[in-house]
Amino acid sequence: MELLPGGDGMAPGLADKPIGHAGGGGSFRVIVVGSGISGLFVALEARRLGPVLVITKGSIEECNTRWAQGGIAAAVGPLDSPAAHFQDTLAAGAGLVDEEAARILTSEAPARIADLVRYGVAFDQFEGEVALGREAAHSRARVLHAGGDRTGAAIETALADAARQPSITVADYALATHLHVDRGQVTGVRALDLRTGQARQFRAPAVVLATGGAGQLFSHTTNPAVATGDGVALAFAAGAEIADVEFYQFHPTALRLPGAPSFLISEAVRGEGAVLRNAAGEAFMARYHQQADLAPRDVVARAIVKEMELQGADHVALDATGLRGVDLAVRFPGIFQFCAGMGIDIRSEPIPVAPAAHYLMGGVRTDVWGRTTVPGLYACGEVACTGVHGANRLASNSLMETVVFGKRVVEDLAGERQDAAAPSSDAILVAPGESVAPGNAVLQRLMWQAAGIERDGATLGAALTAVDAWPEPRPALADRADFERAQMTTVARLMLTAALAREESRGAHYRRDFPERDDRHWHRHQVFRRA
Repeated sequence: MELLPGGDGMAPGLADKPIGHAGGGGSFRVIVVGSGISGLFVALEARRLGPVLVITKGSIEECNTRWAQGGIAAAVGPLDSPAAHFQDTLAAGAGLVDEEAARILTSEAPARIADLVRYGVAFDQFEGEVALGREAAHSRARVLHAGGDRTGAAIETALADAARQPSITVADYALATHLHVDRGQVTGVRALDLRTGQARQFRAPAVVLATGGAGQLFSHTTNPAVATGDGVALAFAAGAEIADVEFYQFHPTALRLPGAPSFLISEAVRGEGAVLRNAAGEAFMARYHQQADLAPRDVVARAIVKEMELQGADHVALDATGLRGVDLAVRFPGIFQFCAGMGIDIRSEPIPVAPAAHYLMGGVRTDVWGRTTVPGLYACGEVACTGVHGANRLASNSLMETVVFGKRVVEDLAGERQDAAAPSSDAILVAPGESVAPGNAVLQRLMWQAAGIERDGATLGAALTAVDAWPEPRPALADRADFERAQMTTVARLMLTAALAREESRGAHYRRDFPERDDRHWHRHQVFRRA
């Protein structure tokens, strides 16, 4: 694997090489934008088709995958089945799960676990068998972990190591700024070398977006700094359809301490028996759902918000002090060590937590082969909307989605025909907009207040008006910060538009002014296309 132009994993002697091959860029069989599990898995599977370029704006290790703690879901246990996994996925998705996509994910998941093992991922074991955990809304223990609560990092490390071969070139610290479209077909990518400030052109008959999510749109998020929605904005600008972006999942339990980042406290902690308590010390989740602390994430997040309001607090407590037979330092080494660094011994004191933006269920609309509505452009992972998550993702289906549909992207690329996904007959046309947020913090506060856990029409409408009225025009690309701010503004406009239009509550989208689910009018997806 060739690492260009340098960085944390820079190969010896490559520090002075420009992005790509000598000259202005290079030609490849496949260009992958993003280096998380979806991007690296696609690159590894596609290398047999010809040279592959992976473009990533940070180091190869800097991605959402690295922060995934909970694990990866697959029906591999003796008491489990793909059919049960399928039913749990449907139930969590609040009526909007694409059943074909869900059947594909749940039926192909065990084989993709075998692929990850082949690429060097060592899943945790117990007494010689793979260890399986249970998380919210799963009816079985089917969540595999690697390194305890460091599953994402373990998978990322294994795939990065496997990708170190000549057929895969990695352009790190390179910002994909434009998708080339020629006669309706994507033909390549323009990227900015963040080391030198030079633009480079790369050509390929297929481009795969694997850029992750958009948590940086919100004041409180579990996502790393790279999660700015770039892939959604790039695809929208290229004419691809965007779907279901009103559905943003807020993880119920992120560390909430003054001056500390919103560090994710895995749902698996509750899976082991930890209990949420309000400021009065009461275990409250049984009042909100029959599954109590293992209720679906949207239910838990709203319950926490309600309890904070009732108690006048900015957090609740996640209490793992009563667990027996679980060595928290071994089972959750990352969480244990991070909390210890913040002065909290989770064995003897509860963890202060509150919800934070976590996962985008919508994104670039694809079919079950990862094809977007623009020929030559594919998407997989969090940036894509396959429909498999519906309105509310089932825990630990996200990592599995990346490899299941990443595999299918490559299978389609290997075929004689690479058709685009059929366009939606009722896509809503949206003007791209020229205004840009005056600063990230301004945008993040607005989105947290208007498009956060609880929404209403008046606040959403005011926020959309504010975005359209921002005086600053879209800047000429000067640096990464300017580009990301512009891309975040584009995604925010789409998200606000979608949330304002959906006048019901469903899954992760909750409207105070329309608190009930409305299947008569809203049992459908919202699809957007650039006007």
